[in-house]
Amino acid sequence: MAGLKSLAKETAIYGLSSIVGRFLNYLLVPIYASAMSAASGGYGVVTEVYAWTALLLVLLTYGMETTFFRFVNKEEENPERVYSTVLIMVGTTSAVFIALCMAFLPQISGAMGYGTHPWYIGFMAIVVAMDAFQCIPFAYLRYQKRAVKFAALKLLFIVLNISLNLIYYVGMGGSDVVYAFFFNLVCTSVVMALMLPLLKFRAGFDKPLAKRMLKYSYPILILGIAGILNQVADKIIFRHVYAGSDGSIQLGIYGAASKIAMIMAMLTQAFRYAYEPFVFGKSKDKDSKEMYAKAMKYFIIFTLLAFLAVEFYIDILKYILAPDYWEGLKVVPIVMAAEIFMGVYFNLSFWYKLIDRTKWGAYFSFAGCAVLIAINVIFVPVYGYMACAWAGFAGYGVAMLLSYFVGQRKYPIGYDLKSIAVYVIAAGVLFAVDRFAALQGWQGFLLGTFFLALFVMLIVKKEKIDIRALFKRR
Repeated sequence: MAGLKSLAKETAIYGLSSIVGRFLNYLLVPIYASAMSAASGGYGVVTEVYAWTALLLVLLTYGMETTFFRFVNKEEENPERVYSTVLIMVGTTSAVFIALCMAFLPQISGAMGYGTHPWYIGFMAIVVAMDAFQCIPFAYLRYQKRAVKFAALKLLFIVLNISLNLIYYVGMGGSDVVYAFFFNLVCTSVVMALMLPLLKFRAGFDKPLAKRMLKYSYPILILGIAGILNQVADKIIFRHVYAGSDGSIQLGIYGAASKIAMIMAMLTQAFRYAYEPFVFGKSKDKDSKEMYAKAMKYFIIFTLLAFLAVEFYIDILKYILAPDYWEGLKVVPIVMAAEIFMGVYFNLSFWYKLIDRTKWGAYFSFAGCAVLIAINVIFVPVYGYMACAWAGFAGYGVAMLLSYFVGQRKYPIGYDLKSIAVYVIAAGVLFAVDRFAALQGWQGFLLGTFFLALFVMLIVKKEKIDIRALFKRR
């Protein structure tokens, strides 16, 4: 249980920085929604460019974050040598990427449909390269269990970014989309400067080690590409398959409404930050499989709790957006369910990482990605962004199920499926009854609070949580 307590503690710290950070980032949504009306399509531009950024970040880290954790925990490897080798590799590829983007910026921006605004792409190209490099020092902080330092740097970026956006878009009444990208560059540069003491190159570059790490990481890169495409492919291809002339407007509405569902991404990311080093560190313990099974159950419990909280209080949360974006709120429960599938899939994915068979992850993710892209291409012209939401749900669902069934053959783990099913069914029933009742205002608020309390009571009873002990003075 000591291992789970350590995981819970680190998840709390990472979760605080992630949740507070994402919450603060929500401030950008009303800021942009106010400065860039839905009809202007400005938020659609932001949504699409950031989708490309997410994909490029995966390409430029090429699996080295996970690879770092795998090799730095091997007894035969020198941790400092592993760290310096990865730093040099990712730093070099990031620098080459920036040079190429700057050399061919007019051609790249033109091909993406932003030829008249090349610095939309220019600023974000520099940002994504710096972000890729920073992933390694951030991973090093996680390896050293310096969660507070990690959280402080993450929150500094967010607070500074929001402050600059507030000054320009609210204080000065600006509306130019390019400043959203420029402020990101400024804040990323500040974090980079503060990271300089973490850049340790003294152990040098180990070429044989680099070859072994690349051999391990390339399937993770393929897995990462497929995984991120599951998240952003709909936003990248939407304007190209949407039948109407208002593609940027509809994409902006979908992108803004999806932000409300990102509570799931907060929890998944917070869990991932703590879970990845925890898994590789516990892989030699006899009770490791039992720990993984418990962690999965608790992850599902709390994501379902978050799902219900967002659903029951959507009439409050919708004020994050300007009213002209509210028509997109119907995608929120679908996107949240897809995020739960993604989180479960992430937890399931460790079986092939632990046995060094990462190619399986690529197979599962590409299968899910193929489903997602097919649904987008076929149904977006007919149903618009609703098809995007259901495509993510189906894509993650396929990847999750494939990973579970194959994983139980290759690396069986005794997940508590009976308890998990009880929680899923209970959450589904509460969701359905709330939707059927369709109460508004204070009546809806009270009903939602009652249902949420019922779900919490189910958790307390089934998990045999002693409430009195939690509040007992030590």
